[in-house]
Amino acid sequence: MSRPDALVEVQTPPSQPLRTDIQNWKGIGFALATALVASTAAAASKWVSIAVPVPLITLSQYSICLILLTPWLVRQTPRHLTTQHWRTHLIRGFAGWLCFFTYFSALSKISLMEAGLLRNAAPIFVPLIAWLWARAQIPITHWLPILLGLMGITLILQPNVDGISSGHAFGLISGLTLAASMVGTRILSRTDRPSLILFYYVLISFACSLPLGIYYWEPIPLWTLPYLIFNGVSVLLAIWLYTKAYSYAKPSVVSPISYFGVVIAGLLGWLIWQHLPNTIALVGTLIVISAGLLTVYLSTQKTDCNGPS
Repeated sequence: MSRPDALVEVQTPPSQPLRTDIQNWKGIGFALATALVASTAAAASKWVSIAVPVPLITLSQYSICLILLTPWLVRQTPRHLTTQHWRTHLIRGFAGWLCFFTYFSALSKISLMEAGLLRNAAPIFVPLIAWLWARAQIPITHWLPILLGLMGITLILQPNVDGISSGHAFGLISGLTLAASMVGTRILSRTDRPSLILFYYVLISFACSLPLGIYYWEPIPLWTLPYLIFNGVSVLLAIWLYTKAYSYAKPSVVSPISYFGVVIAGLLGWLIWQHLPNTIALVGTLIVISAGLLTVYLSTQKTDCNGPS
């Protein structure tokens, strides 16, 4: 019979020691810090999206991240920058870049809370991504939160005869690609240092951003520069916190903590833009969050029955 944690533990050698509760709590702590930092960065990005094209927001973000990483980079030797997992880094890096690009696109079109919720629906998709990526089996119990999550997302999207809005579509893609980034980060964390994972992610994302940034280049209003700088610094910090979180605990335990970011985003959206979800979208939001928390509960049953995982 398949184990609930098989979805993300497929890369674990049989001899690897089981993770302790302390490690899981460290992962949760880093995830909480990630949610807080990422929510404020998202608000800054949404604020400037009225004046700066999304490709330039993305390019500025990764340019600032690379600049901030330069002091670390110059201290590394070629041996320290070596990895045997280029393919995984490339997939993880492209997924992370696409997640941010579609997330910023969603922020420019829909509310901060809706975009954040769709992006943070990623835990629901983690089992599916793990199956596609590593052919990990999906336990029958995990289908319940997946189906509940999809139901909640449908209520948030509120499709009609014309389909769904482009903003909601971008938000949904950001959630799918974030799930891929989560699984990739977890796999890489078993072999590569968090700083190395972070560096290759930023480098790959910068390479993906540069062509679109050049194509859509236009003068950037001076008033947006503090927000863009804040976004770049905050995102690098959030990425580092996120990478550390997944180096301590598996995605099924840590990732649902990101729903605290939805609460923060909802408060910021209400205070700054007076955005409030309608009743149907609010019900969908509660269902998606419940589905994510159910994923955590089902994934930690092994801890209750067989000791810490």
